[in-house]
Amino acid sequence: MIEVLTMGRVGVDVYPLQVGVGLREVETFGKYLGGSPVNVAVAAARLGRSSAVITRTGADPFGLFVHDALRAYGVDDRYVTAVPGLPTPVTFCEIRPPEDFPLYFYRHPKAPDLEILAGELDLEAVAGARVLWATVTGLSREPSRGAHFAAWRARGRRVHTVLDLDYRPVFWPGVGAARAQVRRALGQVTVAVGNVDEVEVATGVREPLAAGRMLLEAGVELAVIKRGSAGVVGMTRAQTVEVAPVPVEVVNGLGAGDAFGGALCHGLLEGWPLERVLRFANAAGAIVAGRLACAPAMPTLDEVGEVLGPEWADPARGSGR
Repeated sequence: MIEVLTMGRVGVDVYPLQVGVGLREVETFGKYLGGSPVNVAVAAARLGRSSAVITRTGADPFGLFVHDALRAYGVDDRYVTAVPGLPTPVTFCEIRPPEDFPLYFYRHPKAPDLEILAGELDLEAVAGARVLWATVTGLSREPSRGAHFAAWRARGRRVHTVLDLDYRPVFWPGVGAARAQVRRALGQVTVAVGNVDEVEVATGVREPLAAGRMLLEAGVELAVIKRGSAGVVGMTRAQTVEVAPVPVEVVNGLGAGDAFGGALCHGLLEGWPLERVLRFANAAGAIVAGRLACAPAMPTLDEVGEVLGPEWADPARGSGR
């Protein structure tokens, strides 16, 4: 059984090796595995979980790099297939810490990960995975949109069916179109995760607690709202938990949310109390925010434990695994 199965966007991140320099002046770059759901799978694998990805690449050298990188990180690539005629996407960014990391997506004429086909899904694996993690980007175009709803139908709202509210304006004609699809999706999933901007797209409300209540009313069982320097809030119908941020000197904040996601999956699978899950996920995100890349930066259990301190492994609270 796959523990964490993610679905959606993939690409190659080409990040500058100079900090605080615009792309116009950058001279050297590093090449890394990219795409939010792929990074979540890597993060889960680094924490000891069996993970796999459903996505599509171009039939090109960058597509082969995606396979190589996934295998190197211990992520099952059996559901990663090529689309002839479409290039593997490439994403550039500028590194301007602590909060300015503009992204430039090259996904034309169409990203192959938006060509995921419902008829090619392994629905037994989709239904059987202990966590299914998908993102809003996958709802932006057909046939990917239909494939996502087919996957959710196969699961029947099984526990730990997660929608990452990862909204990227460049992939949508407008907020209204995204909101309509997200609202359709919320009734199919049990967990919704997003930052303040993303939950506003989903609900029309920016205040985190009010937005969280609306997500619960839409059908999810757990709403997680990331508030950056204000920490994170998690809400179920029975409780609301607020967790303070972990201080960090930010190098590149782009992978922090994906590290948070992989760690969230781990904590949910461990069956930890919500406060413990969120503390663990917060620490994982902070670690990656202090590093340059995304996928290679994902932390291990020991690294997260070091950030959380000796009390984390207190037998009264349970070990990290």
